[in-house]
Amino acid sequence: MQQGKLGFDTEGEAQIKPPITLVRGYLNAEQQATLMKEALTYPLSRPEIQVFGQFHAIPRQQVWFGDLGCDYLYSGLFIRALPWPKYAHKLRDKLARDYGLESNGVLVNRYADGKDCMGAHSDDEPEIAQGSHIASITLGATRDFVLKHKHSQTKYSISLHSGDLLIMHWPMQSDWLHSLPKRLKVKEPRWNYTFRQLIVNFHG
Repeated sequence: MQQGKLGFDTEGEAQIKPPITLVRGYLNAEQQATLMKEALTYPLSRPEIQVFGQFHAIPRQQVWFGDLGCDYLYSGLFIRALPWPKYAHKLRDKLARDYGLESNGVLVNRYADGKDCMGAHSDDEPEIAQGSHIASITLGATRDFVLKHKHSQTKYSISLHSGDLLIMHWPMQSDWLHSLPKRLKVKEPRWNYTFRQLIVNFHG
């Protein structure tokens, strides 16, 4: 397991360093297989969101699991938290033990192949607890994760492999956009778990 933050050489580059930690191979092959087997049972959906007055199905499947009172609203889409599956909950506990990453919800996205994608965005919804970090786990196909600074437009691309952990430290969401662009040569599915800390009962 290799851990490290991205390194830069000059003072100017250091000022626009994305506040992330990348841990290669955080999950071993057995842990990945166990989680993947469970993921095949998740009640995934492909909801529609409103963009410029038009409704479009999102280019991926997803499901939201969380504690009681941890419902989620983004892009005009209200998601009721479903009870935690066994191994997703164990992974939450492992992240808390290993890195002190507290979370009470996880968004699971499934990208069927390289046609499925995620546009540039920040996870800055008001129900996300101030000062909290977001942990992202990759399973399956390798995909490029692109970060773009909101002001300088500086871009970085990271290839995320199965079993990798990416921690997005606060205040990354205020200064950076991130995306998972299309990669048409990719034919295998990718699963992504993003663990978040929400304000309980934010939506009543």
